[in-house]
Amino acid sequence: MRMLDLIIKKRDKEELTKQEIHFMVQGYTKGDIPDYQMSSMLMAIYFNGMTDKESTELALAMMHSGDVFDLSPIKGIKVDKHSTGGVGDKVTLVLGPLMAACGAKFAKMSGRGLGHTGGTLDKLESIPNYKLELEEADFIKQVNKIGLAVIGQSSNITPADKKLYALRDVTGTVPSIPLIASSIMSKKLASGADAICLDVKVGSGAFMTTIEEATKLAELMVSIGNLAGRKVYAILTNMDEPLGNNIGNTLEVIEAIDMLKGQGPNDLKVVVYEIAKLLLEAAGIAKGDEAVKLLDQKIQSGEAFEKLVQMVEAQGGDSNTVKDYSLLPQAKQVVPMTANKAGYIESMDTMMVGHAGMLLGAGRQTIHDDIDPAVGLVFKNKIGDYVNIGDTICELHANEIGIEEALNILESAIHIGNKKNTVTLIEGVIR
Repeated sequence: MRMLDLIIKKRDKEELTKQEIHFMVQGYTKGDIPDYQMSSMLMAIYFNGMTDKESTELALAMMHSGDVFDLSPIKGIKVDKHSTGGVGDKVTLVLGPLMAACGAKFAKMSGRGLGHTGGTLDKLESIPNYKLELEEADFIKQVNKIGLAVIGQSSNITPADKKLYALRDVTGTVPSIPLIASSIMSKKLASGADAICLDVKVGSGAFMTTIEEATKLAELMVSIGNLAGRKVYAILTNMDEPLGNNIGNTLEVIEAIDMLKGQGPNDLKVVVYEIAKLLLEAAGIAKGDEAVKLLDQKIQSGEAFEKLVQMVEAQGGDSNTVKDYSLLPQAKQVVPMTANKAGYIESMDTMMVGHAGMLLGAGRQTIHDDIDPAVGLVFKNKIGDYVNIGDTICELHANEIGIEEALNILESAIHIGNKKNTVTLIEGVIR
């Protein structure tokens, strides 16, 4: 088998076999296939696409290029979720404890953020001494005991995907739906969960800006998961404004704690509950209205918040800071961003809003940048709200850097006019 023949085959819009795809991925991971040949293949895929079967085999080949977690020693249905990235997305911090309180096993390996948003691990690192790394045996033991663990991904999970993504990044082939779907699903399948809900973001703060693109990606990922023998669902969630009110690592932990205590913003609750209903159904615990009642009950009783406390303690974190979040890192100053005219907030460029938070230190411009856990944005008004001149739209929680530049970006990102617009949070559900 020769890589040149496979390139010609895909160039001519033919379907690659399972054996050919695994040969290609294994050869490239080992260094037997050079970058220039794999670049040609990626470009052929970019222009000619892949069938669902090809995408599934690509995901499986990348999955088997490194560590594959066997979660079978965990009793019950193991559930997981994945977000394609969003501004203010702290869903995992709420969903995990809720799932555990309802009796599901939430065994999650998360990543860090790069760009306009922090990742789940960055948010958890806001909690002093929280330990992100666990041995596989300890991870399994913890999930069996309290139903919940959120840790960093193994450094040897899907090495083929890491190598391929780096090449895609420098060859203009990142925006390929088959390659995006295979990349995401290779990691999710390697993580070992039985049921997965994919939160596919769409809108001005998302990688997929149109419903059509997001639907294609979601349908392909669900198909890959199902062909690989897992229960996979997807929801399309709107990212035309931040999710919740808080952006920034400590600030998002605080908002997650508030929701687990029965407070917090309604838009966050809507997204969390939509994912939770699908995972509770997959786990055979509850569905529909019964699932909603169960979720409400676990929050009102305090059981969901207690699961967060148990996870923090189990992973070495200081649970006192979760019980009293005034003990978490705080910014030195709070600077208001005010309305310069009266009217309704008609729209936001969410990507620009996230960039403003990054300039304050809440995100990374490069993978080597340090994150300031205390800084970020707190929105007091969002799309559809009426503001008068001088009303605070959002507060900048800041330390030393980025204040003026962030204020200028926010002025450009937020449009005030005469229309009272609304945001449809859930754009679709795919089973």
